[in-house]
Amino acid sequence: MAANRNLLAAAAACAVAVVGITGCNDDGDKDPFKGMSADKIAQKAIAASKGAGSFKVSGTGDENGKPVKVDFAVAESNDCQGKTGSPTTGTGEIIVVGGTSYIKGDDKFWENATRGSSVGDKIKGRWMKSPDGQQSKTCDKDVMFESTSLKGLKRGKDAEVDGEKAAVLTKKKNGRTLTYYVAMDGKPYFLQIDKKDSDGPAKMSFSDYGSPVTVKAPPAGQVVEQKDLMGS
Repeated sequence: MAANRNLLAAAAACAVAVVGITGCNDDGDKDPFKGMSADKIAQKAIAASKGAGSFKVSGTGDENGKPVKVDFAVAESNDCQGKTGSPTTGTGEIIVVGGTSYIKGDDKFWENATRGSSVGDKIKGRWMKSPDGQQSKTCDKDVMFESTSLKGLKRGKDAEVDGEKAAVLTKKKNGRTLTYYVAMDGKPYFLQIDKKDSDGPAKMSFSDYGSPVTVKAPPAGQVVEQKDLMGS
């Protein structure tokens, strides 16, 4: 009988919650980060996100007052591939394999990147190979999820990101506001990072953690060495 009374009491509490008088929680609504500081939550998110090995990141930023789109897939090996661009700067693609970077762009991309020099004409439709290490940090998970920068955070009101419940961590410094959204169900992955400052807003969304990502270098016949272009 006592157990039945407890069930009835819980049911009554939920019925009251429906009309907005109070709240009702079940085990699925428990806070997995209860008692943790915002910095500690961030450290757990760093470990989980890096530990997943692979993921995708996409979003929008701002460059000189113009919107820029970014879309990347990062492999466990730190190899990656993706593209970035805008209507004003053109679209560029990048592949990083074994620390070597390959860059390819449309006409507008090379016009902006080479400032109208003849180099752009010689590389149209081809990949430019950069010296080893020059661009290799582009998709380095240690750089993306740098723990030293994720300190001094404060936890705000929980939110949802694409239907997933997320803990919200914020950091405000020197006119910049960074907001990190960390998954509360399952592993504490970063779901989204927002930035607001004088350079304009930016938003990056993370997904497909742990899904296989295969990256291959472009065919040799489509590659031009950067040193050869610079010497021409």
